[in-house]
Amino acid sequence: MKRLKYIILLVCGFFFSNCSDFIDNAPDDTLTMEMVFEDKTRMEDWLSGVYNKIPDPSWALMNSYGYDCLGDDLDPSQRWYQWWGNVLNYVVGQWYTNSGWGGSLWNHCPQRIRSAYQFIENVHALQEQDVTEEDVEIMKNECRFLIAYYYWLMIEAYGSVPFFDGLANVSDPDLMRGQVPFDEMVDWIDNQLKETSTKLPETWLNKSTQYYGRATSIMCLAVRARMLLFAASPLVNGNEWYQGFKNHDGKERFSQSYDASKWKRAADACKELIDAAHAAGHDLIRVYNADGSIDPFMSCYNVHFLLGDVNKEALFICASNDYTRFESHSTPRGASGNGGLGVYQTLVDAFSMKDGSIPITGYNGNYGSPIINPASKYTERGFSAQADVRKTKYNLYRGCPGATVDSVGADGCTYNTVASAGTYNMYVNREPRFYLTVMWNRQWYHQASRETKFMYGESDGGPTHDAPQNGYLNRKRVSLEQNTRNGIHPYRPGILYRLGEAYLNYAEALNECDPGNTDILKYLNLIRERAGVPQYGTGIDSNGFEKIPLNGQDEVREAIYHERRVELCCEDGIRYLDLRRWKKAEEVLDQPMYGMNFNGTELSDDPDNPKAFFVRTQYITRVYKRKFYWWPIYQDEVDKDPTLVQAPFWDEN
Repeated sequence: MKRLKYIILLVCGFFFSNCSDFIDNAPDDTLTMEMVFEDKTRMEDWLSGVYNKIPDPSWALMNSYGYDCLGDDLDPSQRWYQWWGNVLNYVVGQWYTNSGWGGSLWNHCPQRIRSAYQFIENVHALQEQDVTEEDVEIMKNECRFLIAYYYWLMIEAYGSVPFFDGLANVSDPDLMRGQVPFDEMVDWIDNQLKETSTKLPETWLNKSTQYYGRATSIMCLAVRARMLLFAASPLVNGNEWYQGFKNHDGKERFSQSYDASKWKRAADACKELIDAAHAAGHDLIRVYNADGSIDPFMSCYNVHFLLGDVNKEALFICASNDYTRFESHSTPRGASGNGGLGVYQTLVDAFSMKDGSIPITGYNGNYGSPIINPASKYTERGFSAQADVRKTKYNLYRGCPGATVDSVGADGCTYNTVASAGTYNMYVNREPRFYLTVMWNRQWYHQASRETKFMYGESDGGPTHDAPQNGYLNRKRVSLEQNTRNGIHPYRPGILYRLGEAYLNYAEALNECDPGNTDILKYLNLIRERAGVPQYGTGIDSNGFEKIPLNGQDEVREAIYHERRVELCCEDGIRYLDLRRWKKAEEVLDQPMYGMNFNGTELSDDPDNPKAFFVRTQYITRVYKRKFYWWPIYQDEVDKDPTLVQAPFWDEN
């Protein structure tokens, strides 16, 4: 493997100011703009500074951006309030126009946008330093991509923002110009990304020097496809909530007319991305067993751990990331972790059984009373009499006495235990992705050569803040080779967009504009085939399962929603962004949340025993109001600029 040269470099402090006035009026011993762009290294450092607001998916979207924590997948301990106060306040509805937000998009994105425009205006060839005109054009187009991307991040959060199509004159009295309507911004960003995609390389991995994470045509198309899917969705496509809500110039912030063609536009963009990605060599990650069948455990696991030069599924990678804290917070306290980063019970409930049946079809009033599908043979009573052994090289039970570990069967395939005998029945016979996501009480933890102990007073449990508040820890995107006690956290790419999401985006958009199109089930089933669950349709699927029939557009829509729920969970806030654009956040998030009994001290499932651990127990009441769908502008910004109009409903009590 060639050594990768990262585009993310150490940048001098003055690049973060992004202010030409500062440089132009600098003392004699300070760099000037001319000095920067007459030197290749300084010029590249400036460009690197433009990149540095790209989110770091290893941590920023959880702790700083908060998107992961605002969904119902990753569930951080509320006892971390003194460290994660802002994000944890949002979870319980303590969210105001002066609340701090680590995402800082309103402040930092415009700085990078201005810096990008400055780069475009000042960069030029340096033949004697091996910077050619071709290099200059590529770097300018990288900046154009980043400008469009940062504007997308802003309107995704705020809905409507001030806009500058070029380098603004800081002395211009017209700097206060109010916000631009959402659809106008989408159109501008769409055009920029489409045009830039024709001018950037599809990959940098075939260059003599590999720039890992540098802008590509595929990244342009990926951002564009996700944006247009959002723009077609109910939140911003004819949403009556925002009727009469206008910007300073009197224009409606969000169009009040439902436009079905937006779904077609999104579907076309998704298909264009998929076709371009395939042509560039991208594909789903698949690992095979000795008999030629797909190993769904290792396939889905490797999506997040193969490096960029061999990870065919990754479309947009942030090279600068460090999963140390993420993995430490997902590691049990008794194994030297900060083990309070869990997953919600609703996510545990969402995974299907291994035969594809849905175990829980709804709830009786709240998440504490599930409606169990009897045909699934799922139960929340009792403990398994035997180990759950699967055909896979995924080895979670290494060192566990009596477990099946890397056993080779008569078919030449490797078999491993995924749940030992004595496991609470809620966690057995589930689909492969369940075991890649959920860590439960009394599951084997090979890094410590013991079972987890999440009960109150035990080594991994309460009353400390570093304990799972509802009886689960997160396992997704946590390496099997990590060992927090020994400081081992293997590097892996920070994936912001991947092909699996593109398939699901396309299926969703196509189902809305062209229900019945054969591509819908084709791309939905590619995800399910890789995940080792029965595909949809009629007959027998490629894994030998009987297919599950779907009847009509509504059933297909729900199947797509479900697949997004489990395939994309705990990934960069996608679940929360989905709930927003579907207008489902209030329905899903504004209610009590349940998990296993944090105060339980007995390995019991008896609902009449207050000491029983394996009993659904309320542990937090989430609050989500309609105004939370859009991030508020800081009130002091509104006070300074009379052309700014606060986000919908934030001016109400």
